[in-house]
Amino acid sequence: MAPSLSEKFSDSSVLIDFVINQGNGVKGLSEMGLKALPKQYIQPLEERMCMTNVQAQESIPIIDMSNPNDPEVEKSICEAASKWGFFQIVNHDVPVEVLENVKDATYKFFGLAAEVKNKYSKEHSLSNNVRFGTSFTPQAEKALEWKDYLSLFYVSEEEAFALWPSVCREQVLDYMRKSEVVIKQLLKVLMKGLNVNEIDETKESLLMGSMRTNLNYYPKCPNPELTVGVGRHSDVSTLTILLQDEIGGLFVRGNDGDNWIHVPPIKGSLVINVGDALQIMSNGKYKSVEHRVVANGSNNRISVPIFVNPRPSDMIGPLPELIENGEKPIYKQVLYSDYVKHFFRKAHDGKKTVAFAEL
Repeated sequence: MAPSLSEKFSDSSVLIDFVINQGNGVKGLSEMGLKALPKQYIQPLEERMCMTNVQAQESIPIIDMSNPNDPEVEKSICEAASKWGFFQIVNHDVPVEVLENVKDATYKFFGLAAEVKNKYSKEHSLSNNVRFGTSFTPQAEKALEWKDYLSLFYVSEEEAFALWPSVCREQVLDYMRKSEVVIKQLLKVLMKGLNVNEIDETKESLLMGSMRTNLNYYPKCPNPELTVGVGRHSDVSTLTILLQDEIGGLFVRGNDGDNWIHVPPIKGSLVINVGDALQIMSNGKYKSVEHRVVANGSNNRISVPIFVNPRPSDMIGPLPELIENGEKPIYKQVLYSDYVKHFFRKAHDGKKTVAFAEL
């Protein structure tokens, strides 16, 4: 009798060759109609999502941005960043059709043949700034994550036109351009909340000097309760702007530490979260909160985050204005590229990355 697909993939070298080397990703596994999850994706018990720990009645704030300069709106943004680390925005300045176009483009990219997507893999991509991959850091993980992604680090329009896949290039650039207005509005408000009232060019560059957009694809999964779409982590960004589709599956760590809160999809909304860089720069006032994505047994899911970051060459630490006001720094100055390397060197491990910058 021929071995089942699950048996075939129980050999890790066969699985790695199919998923990573040939560029099939977990999408390729999903589309084979596996009846059981390959063992390499089975997470230890403590990393699986226990639905009894979900706070059904809790939700992160939803903020109406139709008048971003309203003092009440400003207060809501700063409170959400301090208390929750996450909030959703509605009636913002990014047109709905721009969001729909980038979602369509995400499906188009992942619908390409494996050999076409594989041109953008770590082994074959013409640049480190364009990367098709799977899981998070496969070489460092004990168990793999059920996700494929395309990561696009923005350098210039010229580079994007030369190197980004044509099937999604224009749509991602448009999404990034249109989001910049909202990013600047949010950063202005968050800085004002720290009594930093002037964002000059140096400060703007420190807060948003580089940007990366990821197209994430979470295919339908056999035994979704045994694995994760993305493991527990906090982002290394200043801010993350996330577009999610209507499927749902993003969970945020609640204030009491033990429970998780689902972030329900709201059509036309964007999910905003504070990243570690902003937690460090705000000297801990704004919180970068742990989050995770569950796998789904009945639907494919996509999401498109923009990571708004300092530049790799920037030193990040508590903003000088805070220290001049007499605050005691709880973080040291660190080179941002060192911080990011530390994050990508290991598997997702909750909030441990920020300890790298603690005094």
